[in-house]
Amino acid sequence: MNTLKIRLISWTTWPLIGMLGLLLVTLAPNANAVPAYAQQTHMACSACHVGAFGPQLTPFGRQFKLLGYSLKIGSGLTPKVSLRITESFTHTQAAQAGGAAPGFGPNNNWDMQTAALYFAGAISEHSGMFVQVSYAQHDVVGWDMADIRYARTAQFGSHTAIWGITLNNSPTMSDIYNSAPSWMYPYVGSDLAPEAPAAPVLMGGFMNGILGVTAYTQIDGKWYIEAGGYRIPSQAFLNDVNGMDMGRLNSVAPYLRVAYQTNLSAQSNLEIGGMYFAPNLQPMRMGPGTDDYQDYGVDASYEWFGNNYKHSFTMQGLYVHEKQTLNNSVAVGRASNLNNTLDALNLNASYWYENTYGATVATFNNTGSSDVLRYGGSPDTEGGIVELNWVPFGKRTSWKQPYVNLRVGLQYTFYNKFSGFTNNASDNNTTYLYFDTFF
Repeated sequence: MNTLKIRLISWTTWPLIGMLGLLLVTLAPNANAVPAYAQQTHMACSACHVGAFGPQLTPFGRQFKLLGYSLKIGSGLTPKVSLRITESFTHTQAAQAGGAAPGFGPNNNWDMQTAALYFAGAISEHSGMFVQVSYAQHDVVGWDMADIRYARTAQFGSHTAIWGITLNNSPTMSDIYNSAPSWMYPYVGSDLAPEAPAAPVLMGGFMNGILGVTAYTQIDGKWYIEAGGYRIPSQAFLNDVNGMDMGRLNSVAPYLRVAYQTNLSAQSNLEIGGMYFAPNLQPMRMGPGTDDYQDYGVDASYEWFGNNYKHSFTMQGLYVHEKQTLNNSVAVGRASNLNNTLDALNLNASYWYENTYGATVATFNNTGSSDVLRYGGSPDTEGGIVELNWVPFGKRTSWKQPYVNLRVGLQYTFYNKFSGFTNNASDNNTTYLYFDTFF
């Protein structure tokens, strides 16, 4: 488990957050109990999300994001505010010595996992925002996700395009496909389950501890291109927003994303793409030199919607290869090898009936160089996930749609190998029951 010390947002920052919240609520009458985008567009959650809950996007949902969250039907000022609460239960096959986390028992733990405010919606005709501020276990309050963007449409000759600029706090946060690391399956998971020790930095390595500006375009509804760079903010800023402090980047970390999307029929679409991220990190802001990473990813996604979205079937896949040159970590004794590699493969498929009943199967396989000081041995981990979902208010005609939504999920994660070990890998198998509510 992560044992880094985390604290509440400092008292000097609370007045700013309070003023922002007051301003946004003032600008958004009746927003206290309404999912922000649904109120803005007067559409059911199923218009933008497969399974009527998210984050998995439909083609319309991808366009809504590309256009800067700015589509608005009717009058009224935005952005608006939504509240999300996640309550969960976690059972692991073997009890975790010393407790699953501080304040929790070794097994069978209930957890008020997250309470989050979303400041989301159109800011102007061509700009919008998606910002999540969360309370989680151990009295932690801070920012989780941020994507603020400006977007326009253009036409040149016979070609049309959407273009925009986004300020966001994680590589791939701005992406529109659910095969990208920030939005890939599993969309929710336990905070109280054992975690494998290694994944490429592109797959959440910086989470909410980085800021970047990227420019993007989608041409003819087919080619998606995005490029930009990321820096780590000051330690004081990260402390104030309770972001994860990974250290210091000695230069702007470049990010590139290219994807091609095509409609195979009126009911189905296919996307194939690639991505690149290359940070040079000085961990903990100290020590000689930097740890240099080069992450190369390829992804694909497929969606099929039958009988006017009565049936939905989706597949996503992501493979990331990472090259590591660990000058800093070797010098200070945190890595055995100067050069390591990591490879991560994630595949999943989902079926939904009437955006109400869902089933997902997934597999994951992480492999890499054995490094005793960095991983305690081998990082190799493989297994799978099976999940069943119920979204009782997912239909367009459901009760209080689009004013309230609920997803109930039962997720089982199993391991064939965990951190290089096959014996006792199943001790980490996890049953996770969650109740995810949006107002």
